[in-house]
Amino acid sequence: MTSRNAVLGRIRQALEGAAAPPPVPREYAATGGLGVGSDAVVDLLIDRLEDYRATVHRVPSGADISVISAAVDHALGAALTVVVPIGLPDGLRAGVGDRAVRSDSPELTAADLDRIDAVLTGARVAIAETGTIILDGGADQGRRIITLVPDRHVVVVRVDQVVHSVPEGLSWLNPTAPLTMISGPSATSDIELSRVEGVHGPRDLHVVII
Repeated sequence: MTSRNAVLGRIRQALEGAAAPPPVPREYAATGGLGVGSDAVVDLLIDRLEDYRATVHRVPSGADISVISAAVDHALGAALTVVVPIGLPDGLRAGVGDRAVRSDSPELTAADLDRIDAVLTGARVAIAETGTIILDGGADQGRRIITLVPDRHVVVVRVDQVVHSVPEGLSWLNPTAPLTMISGPSATSDIELSRVEGVHGPRDLHVVII
């Protein structure tokens, strides 16, 4: 008998006859008080994002694709090279303009990404209450690594993806997906409480809300 089998055998023996665990209480509110995509919930998201030092670009309601592309172009700023997910819609990709574009692929390594100025992605859902944008590796978001290495992340969020509360946002997600939760630019104050940005991810977070 291996040590592993011995340990597992003792666990099974200890659990024999044990009472079933009590049910987990779930009386908390599953939705927030603000409607999905409403003006109030979008305003709350913007307030939280700006409090976290993210830069928000809000596209007016009913704007055509040229206005959206211009907002993406403005958010990318002085970036000369941009990585984009393969599944990013053409209308958003158009905002990259004449910059050098790299499509996300397994061949694109961390070292390659370190030489790229910015990344442009979509999102799965945004939670207004906490100012959190969640990516789940969808076709318009790409691999998790591409949003962690370049210094600037431009993420496009549709208003119909903005929910009020955390339980509401989590209900949109597949828990087995590679989730990335973003609340402002990467920052830490671990050393002498001095804020340093860009340590664990992008130094600059730009959110385009359409």
